[in-house]
Amino acid sequence: MVLNVKTQTDNYNIILQRGAINRVAEFYDTAKKALIVTDSGVPFEYAKTVSAQFSNSIIKAIPQGEKSKCFDVYKDLLEALCENEFSRSDCVVAVGGGVVGDLSGFCASTYMRGIDFVNIPTTVLSQVDSSIGGKTAIDFSGYKNIVGAFYPPKVVIIDSDVLKTLPQRQINNGLVESIKMAAACDKDLFEFMENNDLYENVDKVIEGSLKIKKYIVEEDEKEQGLRKVLNFGHTAAHAIETATGLCDLLHGECVAIGMLAFSSPSVRARLTSLLKKYNLPTEFDFVGDTILEALRHDKKSAGDGVNVVFVNEIGSFEFKFLDFNQLDDAVKGAYLK
Repeated sequence: MVLNVKTQTDNYNIILQRGAINRVAEFYDTAKKALIVTDSGVPFEYAKTVSAQFSNSIIKAIPQGEKSKCFDVYKDLLEALCENEFSRSDCVVAVGGGVVGDLSGFCASTYMRGIDFVNIPTTVLSQVDSSIGGKTAIDFSGYKNIVGAFYPPKVVIIDSDVLKTLPQRQINNGLVESIKMAAACDKDLFEFMENNDLYENVDKVIEGSLKIKKYIVEEDEKEQGLRKVLNFGHTAAHAIETATGLCDLLHGECVAIGMLAFSSPSVRARLTSLLKKYNLPTEFDFVGDTILEALRHDKKSAGDGVNVVFVNEIGSFEFKFLDFNQLDDAVKGAYLK
């Protein structure tokens, strides 16, 4: 399947085909010189498979984890491009999850004022979410994604066969983003998730999620309005991450918990049931004022409250301003039993 994303900045295709990682030349000009970026958590065979299809390529493997999305690693990638005399007609190819994609895309956006960027996401989370939309960034001075650019890829190549090497927990972590988008935007997809095994239907779930995000990105490429719906669950998730020091929860797991705070009781019940079906958390050790304090300092805060995405019914949403008292009530109502 091929989806074409049309934005004011650029048009590009998303390829969703099993085995596509072995057929990169069908979707992109592999005569170009390529810097292939991967990380230590991705099976190296994937980067080698992609590299072998380019006439001239270099593989750069960075350490796994968010800490690599930093200025020092970004600088290392730029040095690799310079030392190997990459030109404006060459490219950067990401083979990995969200960290690799964000970092590689930002590097491509700034080298020689912009060279081609190809994204080959290898996690559920990056396949359904971060691989499209053109957001690229690095973390800096303690702030997440504070330095970045909107820079669309030339093509996104999604091969669900690569998911076979992912731990089950990472697959479930990525499914949260699909559940989030369906809960807010697509009643039929949500009901499909409730009534079917997502592991056996992962291609359908990825396709449905991509279609939602494609529509949103085409309508609002730079997050001036509609695209903010993708923050559903993230407001409370970021507060949970801040208050608990990330603990042992993955980001998607925090989003799973975060959605419950800004849902009606009926939606919360359905979300809880679906999340539990995939061993995703629906509660945590509430740390009282620490969570509430983190919410008050959210980047979406305005004056005496916070702007949130609220889901009253599955498949629809509203942007809502909650003052701090309403915010406290929403959080305590979701997490204090």
